[in-house]
Amino acid sequence: MTTLRQGPITPNGAAGFGLILIGATIAAAAPGLAAVGVIAAAFAAFEVRGASGRAIRRSLVLVFPLAIFMLIVWVGIVGRSPAEIATGAEGSRSAAFLHVALISSRLFVVVCTIQLIAARFAHTTPLDFIRVLRVPLAAKRLLVLTLSLVETLRHAIDRAHTALIACGLLTHGTSIRNLANSWVLVQTVWLTAITIVTGRLRDKWPVEHTLGLLDHALAQGEQRSLTRGDLVWLPAAFAAAVLAVVVR
Repeated sequence: MTTLRQGPITPNGAAGFGLILIGATIAAAAPGLAAVGVIAAAFAAFEVRGASGRAIRRSLVLVFPLAIFMLIVWVGIVGRSPAEIATGAEGSRSAAFLHVALISSRLFVVVCTIQLIAARFAHTTPLDFIRVLRVPLAAKRLLVLTLSLVETLRHAIDRAHTALIACGLLTHGTSIRNLANSWVLVQTVWLTAITIVTGRLRDKWPVEHTLGLLDHALAQGEQRSLTRGDLVWLPAAFAAAVLAVVVR
């Protein structure tokens, strides 16, 4: 039986909070999205505090390029929103702009929620965070291996970028050469990532018995009970989700 204890939000509470908010964000229209944003802002103010500024800046850096790209496509080129295209209406660029604004806002809230939770548990390693989650062992293993492959992709980008700079195809700063040879960087990153992942799956992990050791490490996680912090943020996220679905 799950007991209630004093303390701040736990990894299980944060995971549930994040999943509820992300689901509500995806389903929300503009009025409902405001309710989700209020709960996310409250979490930033009371749980993350000083580190929330960095999380918000990272979210803006990630979302801004995509928002600019969608503005160019939907407002500059298409000139109509998807709803207007589906109904065969003549459409307008203002409707296309509102569509881009809604999609970008949803994406920002999703990314910002993930960044805020990561900032809240910055003192905890990803393995420790995953280890205490109340999910099946197979799900924990999948999360750890996914994070490992994400880190592998980051190393592949660094290696490919360094190699292409060394051979003169790219430069350190912004240049026309970088724009012209960007497709080479994409291909190099893709091939490097495939090579690294194949080597791990075929050779490294079986030789080192990685999956067996990982299962043993994940099975030793402490099953923590819910705290009062969890019972504050989980109902708040659920209430925001209900508003996001109801308010249109």
